[in-house]
Amino acid sequence: MTPGSSSGALSASIQANPNLAKKPTRKQVHALPKALLHDHLDGGLRPATIIELADEIGYDALPTDDPEELGRWFEESCNSKSLVRYLETFDHTIAVMQSPEAVRRIARECVIDLARDNVVYAEVRGAPELFTRKGMTMEDVVRETVIGFQEGMAAAKEEGHTIRVESLLCGMRQNYNSGQAAELVVKFRDRGVAGFDIAGPEDGFPPTLQQEVFDYLRRENAHFTIHAGEAYGLPSIWEAIQLCGAERLGHGVRIIDDIDLSSVAAGGEAKLGPLASYVRDRRIPLELCPTSNLQTGAANSYGEHPIGILNDLRFRVTLNTDNRLMSNTSMSHEMTQCVEHFDWNFADLQRVTINALKSAFIPFDQRLEIIEGIVKPGFARIAAE
Repeated sequence: MTPGSSSGALSASIQANPNLAKKPTRKQVHALPKALLHDHLDGGLRPATIIELADEIGYDALPTDDPEELGRWFEESCNSKSLVRYLETFDHTIAVMQSPEAVRRIARECVIDLARDNVVYAEVRGAPELFTRKGMTMEDVVRETVIGFQEGMAAAKEEGHTIRVESLLCGMRQNYNSGQAAELVVKFRDRGVAGFDIAGPEDGFPPTLQQEVFDYLRRENAHFTIHAGEAYGLPSIWEAIQLCGAERLGHGVRIIDDIDLSSVAAGGEAKLGPLASYVRDRRIPLELCPTSNLQTGAANSYGEHPIGILNDLRFRVTLNTDNRLMSNTSMSHEMTQCVEHFDWNFADLQRVTINALKSAFIPFDQRLEIIEGIVKPGFARIAAE
């Protein structure tokens, strides 16, 4: 199969409903039910909320107190290709998330914002250890996050939106506190926490340095994903899967390095290396975040992002936002960009949405309920308009 050809799965979907072969408009994209697996709580704050919380605690390091200007500053800083400026943006969001009230508010607003974009299922991650500077324990952070999500889901329902949001707890590669976060994943299982992730700098901090954490999670039958293949290459992906046992890859975009595309331009087929073949054949989900990846140098433009090729080659691609504030993005924006740059139609968008739900860390029957009860009917209705 060569990139750009239609897959059997898409053909079957279109045969069942020819309307899915159409390209959606921006308005239709916004209306579509969406699923999101990779979104950071501290990367999705409203600029106005940051300013209000900073004022309440006397934090005076913000570059501006105008919400629109602050939003632009976050995006421009992350587009600068400067790691120092990129990390500085999180200094500000983390600084205002050091109280129970702030964490709960930000979690509540996160859910409302996602619901207004017609996200029906999301897993939103955060590292509890980052929010303990002013006296909260990691367990306090988890509890307030879950309560905030519950309040957000209730508020969204009042606005007429259906959404379910689960929390993923992150450990930080460089700090070695991941064991505490993993224990909280188990403690809060089925109480609003769906799984674990490890984040932070890949280069120099391979996940195997905390192998005991992943061994513990597997013994406890707990779900986990690992940030891998974003800032570092194939060795990071290999370790995450083969040594640590990751169920999903956070980003995983660098799997493209194991795919030979040299003959594609002349009409030949892409040749997958052994790791790429393993990831595709075992249906290991890729939590791809194109706009964010552009900011960190994975591609020079959206149209050059590997998601197009990986989707054509039938990897289990999922589409995600990563940090909505820093990237000035949303699920509607990411979907629209894929329609414009890769000529995706309703069937393509439905496929990545179902991929995400198939890969979610909630029970199988609950995944199917969302797919069959919300996603497929929603796509069919909107594609028929």
